[in-house]
Amino acid sequence: MASLNPNTAVLGVKNAKHLLRRATFVYTKVLIDQFSKLTPNQALDLLLIDNPLTVNLPYDPLPLNAPDSYWTESTNLAATFVDQNRKATIVTGWWWYNSVNNPTLKFKLSHFLSTRFTVIRNTDVSGSATEFYDYLRLLLFYSYGNYKKLAKKMTLNNSMLCFLNNSSNVKSAPNENYAREFLELFTIGKGLQIAPGNYTNYTESDIVQTARVLTGFKRRYERNLIDSETGIPKGYNQFSDHNTSSKTFSGAFNNKIISSATDAASMDIELDNYIEMVFNQPATAKNICRKIYTYFVKRNISTEAENDIITPLAQYLYDNGYEIVPILRKLLESQHFYDLDDSNATDETIGGIIKSPIQQISEICTYLQAVIPDPMVKPIEFYNTFWYLFAYNIFLTSSNMGLFNPENVAGHAAYYQAPDFDKNWISSSTLIAKYRLGESLLDGVNRISGNSTIAAKINISDVIKNAGIVSNPLDPFILTSELCNALFAQETNMDRINYFMNSFLLQGLSNYYWTEAWNNFISTNNSSVVESRLKLLVTKILRAPESQLF
Repeated sequence: MASLNPNTAVLGVKNAKHLLRRATFVYTKVLIDQFSKLTPNQALDLLLIDNPLTVNLPYDPLPLNAPDSYWTESTNLAATFVDQNRKATIVTGWWWYNSVNNPTLKFKLSHFLSTRFTVIRNTDVSGSATEFYDYLRLLLFYSYGNYKKLAKKMTLNNSMLCFLNNSSNVKSAPNENYAREFLELFTIGKGLQIAPGNYTNYTESDIVQTARVLTGFKRRYERNLIDSETGIPKGYNQFSDHNTSSKTFSGAFNNKIISSATDAASMDIELDNYIEMVFNQPATAKNICRKIYTYFVKRNISTEAENDIITPLAQYLYDNGYEIVPILRKLLESQHFYDLDDSNATDETIGGIIKSPIQQISEICTYLQAVIPDPMVKPIEFYNTFWYLFAYNIFLTSSNMGLFNPENVAGHAAYYQAPDFDKNWISSSTLIAKYRLGESLLDGVNRISGNSTIAAKINISDVIKNAGIVSNPLDPFILTSELCNALFAQETNMDRINYFMNSFLLQGLSNYYWTEAWNNFISTNNSSVVESRLKLLVTKILRAPESQLF
C-alpha cells in the first residue's frame, strides 16, 4: 500500500537528486553531495529555511539614457510607466534569478501556488507590471504560510481584482468571474456533475451567492493601502457597491446563510465567514492535496494513492488549519515520494514527470554553471539581452510556457488537464526550443531562432575542469557516465553510456585519444579540441528523452 510513513534512511545520491529537483529550482553537484548524506527530515530542515532574496527588487535598465530603474518603488501611479508588458517580464526575470540562487522550497511553492491562483502576466488583462510584482510577492509571502489566508488575501490583490474582473463586480451588475474560479480552480473544485448546475461540491446558485459576497471589492490604482500582515499593497472595500442582503448557499454547504456586512469594515468579516465555510468542507482539503500531489509527485492519482495518501494528507491539512509547510514536509519525507512503498517498476515517482521548461532551463543553468549576468552589476545584459530577448521571449514562449503567463485562467495544461498533465510539455511545436536550449547555452548564442548573442554561456571545458562535477575527466567512460547520471533522473545503463561516449565524445577514436587531448588542455589551457567534443556530448545528452524527465 502507498505509505506516508517517513523515509528515515540517509538519502543517498539518487534520492538527493530527486528531492532537490522536485523541491527547488537549484540543482548542483555540491547540493547533491551535501543532501546525499542527510535523512529526508534533515534535508527538509535546510529546504525550509527562509533565506533573504539575492536581488531585492526588479530593475528596468531601459531606456538607456534615463532608465526607469526601480520603478516598483515609485510613488507615481504604476500604470503611467511605459512598456508594461516588458516590465512584467522583467519581474519574472527577477523572480527566476532569485529562484536559481535560493535552494529552498520557497520558490517551488510560490510557483505551485501560481498554478492554483492564476494571474496572467499580460498586463492588458491583469493590470500594471507593478501590481503583477505585488502578486508574486504575495505568493512568496504565503509559500511558507497558510493556504486559507492566501485565498482571502488574493481576493483583494489588485492584479487578481483586475484579471478576473471582480473590481467591476457590483450589486447593480454582478460579475461572477472571480466567484466561479474561486470555487472551481482555487479552492474546492467541482466534483462530479450530478445534475444540471450541480457539481457535487457546489452548484451554480452557490456561484451566484459567492459573487454577491464578493461585490464591492475594488482595485486600488494608488499603492498606498498596505495590508498590515504582508506589507503588500491591496485593493479596497467599496460598501456602496456591496450587496447587503443575506447570502443563502445550497445543500453542498449545508444551506449556510451568511449575513451581510453593514459597512466597509465588516465586508472583511463577511468575506471571512464565506472563506471559513468553503474551507470547512473536506472536499476543499482533498482538492488542494490532489493538486499538490500532481505537481510534486506524479501526474495521475491511483485509487491506492487516493486512499492512502490524499485522504490522510487532506485530513492533516485540515487539522493544521491549512498551513502549507506541514503537509509538504510529510509528503516529501514519505516512503511514497521515494518509491519505497511498492515494487512496481512501471510506476516510478523518480523520473516520472516531464520537466517544465522553467525546470529545464533552471537545471541546466545551475548544474552546468552557466555564466549569467548579475542583474545588480549588468542589468541590461541580464534583464534585456538574456532574460527578455532570449529566455522568456524565445525559449519559454516557444516551449509554450510563458512564465506566469498561461494560455487561460485554468493555467498551463500541464498542471490541470488530466490525464496527460505534464505530457503537454512535449509537442511538435515545443521540441525545437527544448532540444536547442542546451546548445544555445553552450554556444552563448540563440540556436532556437536567429543566432543572436544571449549574454550567457556554459564554458563546458572549464566547468568540467574546475567544478568537480566529474571525478576523473581523463577517463571518457567515467566522464560520460557521470554526466549522464547527473542529467538523467534514473541511472544510465551501459549501452546508453557507450552510445554517447563513442558517438559524440570519441567519435570512433580510442579512449587514449581523449586522455591525451584532456592532458593537453590541462597543460596548455588550449581547449580547441576538448571544447567541441564536450559541447557535442553534452548537447546530445541534453536532447535525450531521459533528459526531459525528473
